[in-house]
Amino acid sequence: MDFGLLMPQFVYVLHLVPRLHDDQAWTESDHAVIGWHFAHLKAATERGQVILAGRTDEPGHKTCGLVIFEAPDAEAALAFMASEPAVKEGIMTAILHPYAVALQRK
Repeated sequence: MDFGLLMPQFVYVLHLVPRLHDDQAWTESDHAVIGWHFAHLKAATERGQVILAGRTDEPGHKTCGLVIFEAPDAEAALAFMASEPAVKEGIMTAILHPYAVALQRK
């Protein structure tokens, strides 16, 4: 797939499930899922699909993650978001929005 050639853009916003708002509540399994989550996004970035991914630096109940990416259409965007390991494993929720990058630092 040729990402970057006027492909529609989307953003999904990630939130930790309430159980993980307390740092002490995290299990080894939860930490493993975060590793898969990072690897998934890194691979998508390397193949040119993800434009930007990151999170706010706030306590668990306030923090959120953003993933700005390209997909051929809304259905493919929803499928990409649903393939997110943190969403699939139930430690984060995600909401998808159509998006358009207007300005980007060079």
